[in-house]
Amino acid sequence: MLRFTASAEDLLRSRFALSPAFELCGLLRRLSGRDEPLLPASWTARLAPGFARLRRETELDAVLALQARRAGVNFVAPPPRGLTQRWADDVETIRATSLALARAEIDTVLHEQEQPPRDPRLRALLAADDVVEVIAETLDRAWHELLAPDWPQLRAVCERDVVHRVGVIGERGWKQAIEGLSEGLVWEGQRLLVDKLEADEEVSLSGEGLLLVPSVLVSPGLAVFHDEPWPKALIYRARGTAVLWERAAPDPDAVASLAALLGRSRARLLLELGAPASTSQLARALGMAPGAVGDHLAVLRGSGLLARARSGRSVLYRRTALGDALVGGSAAVFDGASDQPAQIIDGSSDHD
Repeated sequence: MLRFTASAEDLLRSRFALSPAFELCGLLRRLSGRDEPLLPASWTARLAPGFARLRRETELDAVLALQARRAGVNFVAPPPRGLTQRWADDVETIRATSLALARAEIDTVLHEQEQPPRDPRLRALLAADDVVEVIAETLDRAWHELLAPDWPQLRAVCERDVVHRVGVIGERGWKQAIEGLSEGLVWEGQRLLVDKLEADEEVSLSGEGLLLVPSVLVSPGLAVFHDEPWPKALIYRARGTAVLWERAAPDPDAVASLAALLGRSRARLLLELGAPASTSQLARALGMAPGAVGDHLAVLRGSGLLARARSGRSVLYRRTALGDALVGGSAAVFDGASDQPAQIIDGSSDHD
């Protein structure tokens, strides 16, 4: 069991952050079969050819060699700084890793592996003086070819999770918020107990606080940074991850039917709102202009398909029961629903 010791100052300094680098490593681990559950079939079919090509054309096998079971070297996914973290920030931090630190982490992971790589060329590459730059270049290409197109969707899921957790902190306090991140987290006095880890260690937060990082691709549901010199961090599964996977391959006929009724953009928004989201989150997730998103949301809300509520500084939209029924194709949409859907049909001018 890992035990974090925390002071009142640590709570004041604890904060949420997003990690593009951690999501990239999670994606690579799943595509390589190292982590479960595997990606939805539609994601695998779409990404597997590019993954195979990168293994042929880059040193991706060297990166994968540093991913042990449920672990890996820290410098390939450095803890983020905050909610505005970009991949450019991550790759800059990776490139700035000292050779001494990189070699120490590489040696540790290779020593702990049950079956370390035997390929002489791969072992020579991992021992080379330019190993940090080679890994950074490989990860940069993997980011742009595999994850960058989907990052707005993943980021929106994580941002929605943060809004929810901040609300829990305001209503019930830090203890409930942190224990609710994942099973196996227990706040006891001035210690946070993490009983899912095999490590038996006590780690002080030293007044620096704890980074709380929502993730779509973390496996098996919780990961921890606790080694020096990195900031201490908990990476946990974001709420809404299951919804993302469930809609990874929507029924084309259902999408077409909904689009015929509402218009394409409003149909996309209604489908996206399986979990509450703000206007800016929806705009990022769907690649739409914020102003157009706002106009469509107003129409959907006026027709009784959406409701909105304030959470901190954000205004979140969610589907009403009528909106859920319409997405689900239920006949309840037309039973006792007055003429609300007809307002959309008659007045829809689908624009972005």
